[in-house]
Amino acid sequence: MKISGRTILQRLYGFTRWGNRLSRVRYFRGHGVHSPFVYSIVRKVFMRSDLMRKSDLFDRLLLAGDIPYKRVVELCNLAEHCSYQTVGLDYEREGCDFVVLSAKFPTEELEAVAEAARISGITLAIVAPYANRERNEACRRIVAAHHSTTVDNRGYLLVFNNHLPKQHFKL
Repeated sequence: MKISGRTILQRLYGFTRWGNRLSRVRYFRGHGVHSPFVYSIVRKVFMRSDLMRKSDLFDRLLLAGDIPYKRVVELCNLAEHCSYQTVGLDYEREGCDFVVLSAKFPTEELEAVAEAARISGITLAIVAPYANRERNEACRRIVAAHHSTTVDNRGYLLVFNNHLPKQHFKL
């Protein structure tokens, strides 16, 4: 018997795609984030749509061409919020506090760069972690092997190499 004119299968259409969304719902707007550091990033960086301060990083990320404007603003605000002094893009890693690996960066090099960043204490932002299956699997291996906090907000994966405990947040 159909009350609404649609069968059960028609009403349940689309629930198969909810797996990723349902796993992230508890972190919506910072609720469920039990780390003060990550909570402040969610509230002061991800939920802010304007630039805190214009820097050369903003222009460099826009010129990279493969990072959406909203994500560029978030990455610049993150660099300002965490007080990173030097920021590198792709292969500019020497002497940097924070490195952004764009979507053009080769997938097969991601794990080696993540290990080098762990040794030197650099924070990584891997843009487009879900671009293809190989990149997604490489990012999953990085998160599984990482000893500190990682934050995945769909647009990029943040890999912090500091004193924070091993935690993974999917926002």
